Amino acid sequence: MGVRNAPPHAGSMLESLRGLGYAPPTALADLIDNSIAANARDVAVHLEWAGPESWIKIVDDGGGMDDAALEAGMRLGARDPRSERAATDLGRFGLGLKTASFSQARRLTVASRKEGGPVVCLRWDLDLIGQEPAAEWPLFEGPAPGSEHLLAPLDQMAHGTVVLLEKLDRIVTDGFAATNMIELVDHIEGHLAMTFHRLLDGQLPMLRLSLNGRGVKPWDPYLIGHPGKALESPEYRILHTTGVTVQCNVLPHRDMLKPTEHEAAAGPGGWTQQEGFYVYRNKRLLLAGGWLGLGDGGKPWPRDEAHRLARIRLDIPNSADADWKINVLKSTASPPVRLRSQLHRLATETRVSARRVFAHRGHVTPASGINSNAGVETWQVRRTAQGTSYRIARDHDLVASILDRAGSLKPDILALLRLIEETVPVQRIWLDTAEDKETPRTGFAGAADNEVREILLPMFEALVTFRGLSPTEARERLGRTPPFDRHPDLVAALGVKDTQ
Repeated sequence: MGVRNAPPHAGSMLESLRGLGYAPPTALADLIDNSIAANARDVAVHLEWAGPESWIKIVDDGGGMDDAALEAGMRLGARDPRSERAATDLGRFGLGLKTASFSQARRLTVASRKEGGPVVCLRWDLDLIGQEPAAEWPLFEGPAPGSEHLLAPLDQMAHGTVVLLEKLDRIVTDGFAATNMIELVDHIEGHLAMTFHRLLDGQLPMLRLSLNGRGVKPWDPYLIGHPGKALESPEYRILHTTGVTVQCNVLPHRDMLKPTEHEAAAGPGGWTQQEGFYVYRNKRLLLAGGWLGLGDGGKPWPRDEAHRLARIRLDIPNSADADWKINVLKSTASPPVRLRSQLHRLATETRVSARRVFAHRGHVTPASGINSNAGVETWQVRRTAQGTSYRIARDHDLVASILDRAGSLKPDILALLRLIEETVPVQRIWLDTAEDKETPRTGFAGAADNEVREILLPMFEALVTFRGLSPTEARERLGRTPPFDRHPDLVAALGVKDTQ
């Protein structure tokens, strides 16, 4: 059998690798992974605007590399993704440093120093590939002429690494200006705050990260400990695997958040894009949002407004990369078939709770789902084979009282109720919700006290006169009945002021 050696052409190979799909924020996150793997505690990222001469630099205080280790790290496919790695390693394919850098820049320079050793420096320059007759894959020693000063921080460090990206042709394109660089820095900050939030959090964080001299603050997707949350589950261990854990969260409705809290909790992608599973490996976020292809009836769940408050933390070990189909960009994951039923059950329960909170504007029902002391809900939802319909409850305290006293007008009142039910502008409401990214105002939200009182008084009289409750019992019942349960002071005054 004949055997041929067919190595790739360097120029074509490297240019092809530039198209893997990195965006600037994801590329920089991948480079920071290398710093974390080198046990860095402080990582400084800097983006400098200088027109076509703009550059990006990452400086870390990790263990550093000697010449042999640096050469190995600069080689494509430096490590076999099938080999066993340290439990804390964030890499897998041995490509991240090169592919992330080349996706944004044509020149990559890395300088490093180990404790007690000299500074070593190697450089890739895609513009020089094919121009060195003695080397098809030329790896140059030292920085490019004129760039030496950008590696100066390493002279003052006992150990660490500097990664320098120049010739930013994928960033500084035609029309790109200083204002675009400022916007890019803000976008990168949001992504890094989300990706490394668990490493940045706490009094003694595992990582300190700065961007253009400003510390990056962690973004907590789950509002851990917020009193308005409907669900913050314990940590569940997934069966039939090792090291996979899940925590389910349902965030508070907008009505239960301060404006600044609501804006911050939306996240870099906005409320709808941020719903779903958050997949981590060694506390580093790989995937933010989405439902991992889970769904019902063979159809994956979409990201929609009704479930925007559901966020599920999912931790996997780095030994499970192949099972979860983690890609080079660390941007996709697919759960193994044997685990999907467990994840589906937890996700379904979380989605149901999130939908309930969203629909009731933050009102959290008791665990039993029933409050025997509350009045009947005004609207009832009926689901049949013909579809979903909305009906006004005829046994609602006020409705039943009016019907009982209606006399000859009762048929007309019933006809009016049915007309209202059949003309509920469901599509208009849904369209407004989708466009405004918020449910229309209900539950007397923003209404003046006198408007609420105008409805409360007839309700109170119906309970006392028609239902035969005492004033105290009527107040207790109204205090547990939506939407009046949000106006305890007005309910407490019923009957008291009226008798004075």
